[in-house]
Amino acid sequence: MFDLTSTAARPEAPAGVAATGGPPLGAALERCMPWLTAVLDEIDYGLVLLDADTHVVHLNQAARVELDGAHPLLRHDRKVRARRAQDEAPLADALGAARRGLRCMLSLGDARHRANVAVVPLAGPQGAGTATLLMLGKREVCETLSVQGFARCHRLTGAETRVLLELCRGTPPGEIANELGVAVSTVRTQIGNVRLKTGAASIRALVHQVAVLPPLVSVLRHAADALQGRPS
Repeated sequence: MFDLTSTAARPEAPAGVAATGGPPLGAALERCMPWLTAVLDEIDYGLVLLDADTHVVHLNQAARVELDGAHPLLRHDRKVRARRAQDEAPLADALGAARRGLRCMLSLGDARHRANVAVVPLAGPQGAGTATLLMLGKREVCETLSVQGFARCHRLTGAETRVLLELCRGTPPGEIANELGVAVSTVRTQIGNVRLKTGAASIRALVHQVAVLPPLVSVLRHAADALQGRPS
């Protein structure tokens, strides 16, 4: 764990709210809450909001999925706790630092399930206590659903999509060929086809295109649910 910055700035009221005689900020935020919740669910980073007593106030969709899996953090009795005993003290120290207005970065878990977590203090409107935001780092540069959405957009074949997935995981063409049971020349041809369809000048540029995609969480989640026969 290491300290990143000092105290977070206190947020200002939106233009036209309260400062100009409009409705109080709390009322405006209450009306916006359904949309704000939907916005948070579109973000493909897990976000966990804790109150001043470190109780969980809200988790977005990505955080619910992450914390129900093998993530080094887990939910227990309205709290977020470390899955491993050796991570408990660093997590407690980071949450304590957040209450003092300090941002921290944690690296939790073992070699197999390693995850980075940013711990960010949030100063509320005057009179409100300080909350804490946990931002869960991605464990893959390019999420599988994002790659699949990108592949559909560019009309890649199933074989080209599998090759793209492996490239985004950093797998060399030779290993991709072994994994898929094809010749290296076949993989190189498929890479060339993918580059042609996407306009990428190199494999690095191709992976970069996928890595900087905007969140496609809800659309792709619904598509995945439909494929598996689950209600969306």
